[in-house]
Amino acid sequence: MQIQRVQLQQHGDERGMLIALEKDRNVSFDIRRVYYLFATKNEVHRGQHAHRHLNQLAVAVRGSVTFLLDDGTGPVEVVLDDPSQGLLLGNMVWREMYDFSDDCVLMVLADQLYDPTDYITNYDEFLSEVKSPLYRGELAACQNG
Repeated sequence: MQIQRVQLQQHGDERGMLIALEKDRNVSFDIRRVYYLFATKNEVHRGQHAHRHLNQLAVAVRGSVTFLLDDGTGPVEVVLDDPSQGLLLGNMVWREMYDFSDDCVLMVLADQLYDPTDYITNYDEFLSEVKSPLYRGELAACQNG
């Protein structure tokens, strides 16, 4: 699955902590967009989509949130609750976020600007695309060259 936990280096002393997010150090892509979610009610589900091309790094800078992730091989749950850890999400990964703590602030860095045509918002359509021979052929070509 194209997801990976990323440990972010903490710098700090008695004054507090700092984490820098930098291209080629702990972010593996050019950062083209940053957004964050906050004041999300606990019972709300966000996301519920996949991206055809977009790569993202998600960090719960405060509080906690649960991700349900699926690359077509079956779902995996991941809890983000440590601001010194990020979750790298590759393309063609279905994502849903839920169980937001009251104080959750979820920051997301993306390698593309917002593009509504990159979204797959129907889970069955996502499964069809990710399991298609065309997608599998493109994936194999990327991995081999």
